[in-house]
Amino acid sequence: MAASLYDVNASDPEGRLIDRSAMTEQDVAQITRLMNSMANLRRAEEELSKASQKFMELSEAEMRAIHYLIVAGNQEQVVTPGAIAQHLGITSAATTKLLDRLERGHHIVRHAHPTDRRALSITVTAGTHAVARDTVGRSQATRFTVAAALDPSEREVVIGFLNEVAERMSQGRESWSAPDKAH
Repeated sequence: MAASLYDVNASDPEGRLIDRSAMTEQDVAQITRLMNSMANLRRAEEELSKASQKFMELSEAEMRAIHYLIVAGNQEQVVTPGAIAQHLGITSAATTKLLDRLERGHHIVRHAHPTDRRALSITVTAGTHAVARDTVGRSQATRFTVAAALDPSEREVVIGFLNEVAERMSQGRESWSAPDKAH
């Protein structure tokens, strides 16, 4: 059953969603393999995310904040609580609570802002940076390795495909996906 979840012949046997009349059986089978591969990638990313959260003993939002702080630190950018709130899409009150938890866990340090004495800057601790890099970061780096093995034209095809799928699947494009719609 699991293999057929992404088979268009199983999920749309009458062709109401996708007109396959001009496609060969081989085309449909190859596209089904592609859909299954995308599902496998999504599953692997979810499993890695859950495992990294468990290993680091952090929530998804905390992991996203740590990642943001690591990248900003690598680029020598000053990060404020407001920048973290904006990145995570959360309120300033929720950001304060998140930073309090991260500080208690020795994952971040609050500093005086270098140019604005009314503000704080946030950095990730060296220990958390090292653990994140040597565990989650190393696992995530496999994507780069696989992409590097493709030739430039293959990468452009993958980039175009992924961007087009993301664009077409973006929330808000469909009337039923609006947050205020009841079903």
